[in-house]
Amino acid sequence: MHKKIKLSVLLSAAMASLAHAGVTIPIGEDKSVSAGFGARGSFTSAKDGAPDGSSRSNDFNLDSARLFFGASLNKTIKGMLNTEWDGDQIRVLDAAAQFAFSPELNVWAGRLLSPSDRANMAGPYYSLGGGYWAGVASRYGYNGGIFRGRDDGVVVWGNAADGKLGYSFGAFEGHTFGIGSLTQKEAKAAGIKADDSLMYAGRVQYDFWDAEPGYYGTGNYLGSKDILAIGLAGRYQKDGVLTVAKNGDYKAWNLDFLLEKRVGAGAVSVEAAYYNYRNGDVILAEQGKAWSTGLAYLFNLAPGQGKLQPFVQYQKFKPDNNVDVKQSDIGLNYIIDGYNAQLSAKYSKTETFAAADQSKFVVTLQVQY
Repeated sequence: MHKKIKLSVLLSAAMASLAHAGVTIPIGEDKSVSAGFGARGSFTSAKDGAPDGSSRSNDFNLDSARLFFGASLNKTIKGMLNTEWDGDQIRVLDAAAQFAFSPELNVWAGRLLSPSDRANMAGPYYSLGGGYWAGVASRYGYNGGIFRGRDDGVVVWGNAADGKLGYSFGAFEGHTFGIGSLTQKEAKAAGIKADDSLMYAGRVQYDFWDAEPGYYGTGNYLGSKDILAIGLAGRYQKDGVLTVAKNGDYKAWNLDFLLEKRVGAGAVSVEAAYYNYRNGDVILAEQGKAWSTGLAYLFNLAPGQGKLQPFVQYQKFKPDNNVDVKQSDIGLNYIIDGYNAQLSAKYSKTETFAAADQSKFVVTLQVQY
């Protein structure tokens, strides 16, 4: 979703990607421009999803289409510009100036994802089964934001201790909490009194086995690394939630865990995360606790035939209004070429308190270059 910024110098310092596609054109010493693209399309058959309310729906959909651009002025100054298809038009996804002083110190300024949990930082392109982008447990960016959870601001990040200790801290415009709340512009027009404070976000992660260099994360390494990692992320903004009735401070934090171990010709992976969201009791439907977990095993097929990865996932959001949401997924990934070419099939069931369960079968094709 964000890691196909193919800069020859930036690659090792700013990315933790398994994909090595795209094209980089050198235009001088330490100067280059780069380009790439990614697309995800799906077929969904949903229970009671047809217009008559009782038959299954059958729909093809272009879930995502992205263009990735990068540039390197010298060893220190770089930049990225990524776009995304929103179903109607092409919009700016990321646009930032990047200053790479050392692996331990990088500064990015512009529009990008602010520090958060592993699932959100990896996104749909680099997560097991497409990540938690349904927004059940990982709700960063799900309920608002500029576009796909991005925000305008500046972040300082780096990797220390031989790349095993990752940190990122930043200040952003904030007010990305959208469901039931107002933007700053809407609040000002309505005459609501509130501070214009920045949102502060940070993440710290330690890798006990192989290191994961870079700002953005990867949800699963597809057997290329042995990972044992724990991450802690948090966000805070005074008057971060604005409504006509009252305002509230936005606070959120999460703890996430990933274990991935190569076993024989395959690999087993286990992931888990805990979330706590607070907004000063302003919107109880978006204040509460959440959990997520996933389990997968990777099978290597004959040379040149790719890999198979069956997986199961479970996530739950327990808001303070007691309208719980649960989602269970079971699926199979056919990995043709890492995250550059994958075919995934999964059955997903979503349960909401006092509402009819929703189940669907989804087949997704992902390609990147």
